[in-house]
Amino acid sequence: MAAIAQSAAGSHVGKIRANNQDSGYSGRQLFVVADGMGGHAGGDVASAIAVQRIREIDGPQQSAELAVEALRDSLVAANATLSEVVREHPELTGMGTTVSAMLVADGRLAIAHIGDSRIYRLRDGDLIQQTVDHTFVQRLVDSGRITAEEAAVHPRRSVLMRVLGDIEPDPEIDTAIVDLVAGDRWMLCSDGLSGYVAEEKIAAFLGTARSPREATDRLIKEALDQGAPDNVTVIVLDVAEQPGEQELGRATVGSAAKPLTFDVAPTKRPVRLPTLLLHPIKSVQQQEDSHFEPESDEYLDELIEEDRLRARRRRIGWLVGVSIVVLAIVASGMLGYRWTQSRYFVGTDGQTVIIYQGVQQGIGPLSLSSEYVDTGIRLDELDAYTQQQLEGTISAGSLPGARAIVERIDPDSEVEAGPQPGATPSPTPEPAP
Repeated sequence: MAAIAQSAAGSHVGKIRANNQDSGYSGRQLFVVADGMGGHAGGDVASAIAVQRIREIDGPQQSAELAVEALRDSLVAANATLSEVVREHPELTGMGTTVSAMLVADGRLAIAHIGDSRIYRLRDGDLIQQTVDHTFVQRLVDSGRITAEEAAVHPRRSVLMRVLGDIEPDPEIDTAIVDLVAGDRWMLCSDGLSGYVAEEKIAAFLGTARSPREATDRLIKEALDQGAPDNVTVIVLDVAEQPGEQELGRATVGSAAKPLTFDVAPTKRPVRLPTLLLHPIKSVQQQEDSHFEPESDEYLDELIEEDRLRARRRRIGWLVGVSIVVLAIVASGMLGYRWTQSRYFVGTDGQTVIIYQGVQQGIGPLSLSSEYVDTGIRLDELDAYTQQQLEGTISAGSLPGARAIVERIDPDSEVEAGPQPGATPSPTPEPAP
């Protein structure tokens, strides 16, 4: 029966944030990552409370089905604890946390998830996300309104639809049961990693690291190298045919590893419901406690309408860009054509010598030259060498140059002026009565 052979956990505050609002736990059967939110309103407290409550179920489980129930019950209990803490400490109103947890039971893995922390499985080099983000942009992706690439840079990518906190007494929690397969490598992480390190790089680090500890350290370092404006928490574990030679230890990282305190900075204004569902915008320029706070409870409708406006702006911008390119091509074509009509060359129609206006080359079936004037000089009256030159055409550049070439061919010829480009022919006078 496959089992967890090795595991490692790590957490870093990042390069921008003042405190670590992530918490993580790597145990014997249980593995948890929680990402707190609420800025100075207790994001670190929320994640720490959740992890400390959930880790109480770490231990042997009779079945994967019972393990799922245990996970769900522990997340609901953590949610109730957060609500109770907020009632006792009103200054913490607005705190919340995501949770992604795995519990091993009978050769299988029970999963419970809420929020936008993630669980990944690496198998045979393929990295597959096992959880679905409970975010506004993920709903847009699921409905086909935007692509995953657009979601990664969407200005509302931090809006969460589901979290643990003092918002919903009975939160909706995703659960699943999957088989443990020897050779798999699993990873839990906060969005401080998945939001800044591409999945291709994550797969490469997980696939080449010799141990979970090496993988964890390299992934956190990569997030820091990307600027790491958010906290970063990573747990990596390996599956083998048999448990490791040494029993897995217990490691708590992030805020949950410190004594729980409720000292938070006072808030300047009441925190409304939409604020509870938001991570701070992940930008170096943003302050740590910045939030998007719509005044109406119908904020989702407002966000959807805003997204529609943004899509319309993208379409208008695309059309304007295409129009500019088309106009530039047309203008360039017109200028190019006008230039060709300022050029002349001498050739033949097979019978006489002709001065042509334009250039010898064409664009596909489109000719860029036309007959300017027929000199009347018969081709069969000229020597063989001159005939050969005329059949290949002789470039003249300007009209005077073309006339000079005709005079060299036949000094006695008198070339009449052809029609001027754009000129209107003079009317033929009627004969006098």
